Amino acid sequence: MANTQVYTGADGSITVSATQGHEGEAAQSVISAFEMIAVGRVQDVRVEIVSDIRAFHEIGQRYATELRPGNVSIRGTIGRAMINGAMLRLLLGEAADGRPGQSWPQPSFNVTLQVENAAQPGVRNALTLHDVKLASWTYAMPEDDFVAESVSFQALYATVTDEA
Repeated sequence: MANTQVYTGADGSITVSATQGHEGEAAQSVISAFEMIAVGRVQDVRVEIVSDIRAFHEIGQRYATELRPGNVSIRGTIGRAMINGAMLRLLLGEAADGRPGQSWPQPSFNVTLQVENAAQPGVRNALTLHDVKLASWTYAMPEDDFVAESVSFQALYATVTDEA
């Protein structure tokens, strides 16, 4: 049965988990230190999955003869109103404590975005982004609004689960 529920951001939650290898170990140390299995105080979460479609046009034809799939890119942003250094450490890894004397691994982790309506328990949708790396971190201190950080990310691949 297909999931046909309607959700709002209030129905959502975000969790992170470490991947395998040195990059995953770097992420796990941040996740453990900041107790951030569940990522709190998030807003304006955006995930974009883009498939580059290439059209083949024959000479003398106005419409494409064939559409060929190309590269798939997964990227997005997360806004967060809890400033504690965790996201910056997930971007910089060891470099968050100062300039390291050598090359260091950039943390890599999985992000799961889940929505479930409390009035319909057991009916949920989960999108898991695998091998995520943060691409940028922005800190905003507006005059009359909440201080917030924002990160942009890229993921290696995504999986989706619908439970009805």
